[in-house]
Parts: sequence; C-alpha cells; structure tokens
Amino acid sequence: MIIHDMEKAKEIWRNKIRRARTPILAELDVKYMRALETDSDINMIVQLKEQLRNYPNRVEIEQSSTIEQLQEIWDTTLLGDKD
Repeated sequence: MIIHDMEKAKEIWRNKIRRARTPILAELDVKYMRALETDSDINMIVQLKEQLRNYPNRVEIEQSSTIEQLQEIWDTTLLGDKD
C-alpha cells in the first residue's frame, strides 16, 4: 500500500495551479487594459481574474484525502489541461 503525504501533495497541487494560471492572468491583464482603453465592460475580466487568484485556496483542496480527489478539483475550462 502506498501512503502519500497529503499535506505535501496539496501544496504541490496548489503550485501546479499557480503555474497554470500565470499565463492566463497575463493574458487577462492585456484584455483588461484594452477594455479600459475602449471603455468596454471589464466586469467579466475582473471576475475571472478573481476566480484564478482564489483557486489555490479552494476548500476542496484542503478537504482532499487522496491524490485522486486533488486531481478532480482541476477545472479545465478555467485552467486548461492539467499537463
């Protein structure tokens, strides 16, 4: 039987999320600036950026007791594929 250090696994998963969201946040920053320049609505961009910022702190991560549960938390729509 393999025993995993779940606290370490959770931190690794949070870091994986942080790495995945970095280019997405950069792209959203560009879209945000362009929207400001054209006086467009920025609400959706702001909400998406907030979701990405908060994602590593999701309660589901802390409540996970297996590696499989951690992997299920990944949102491919928001973060893309989990390479």
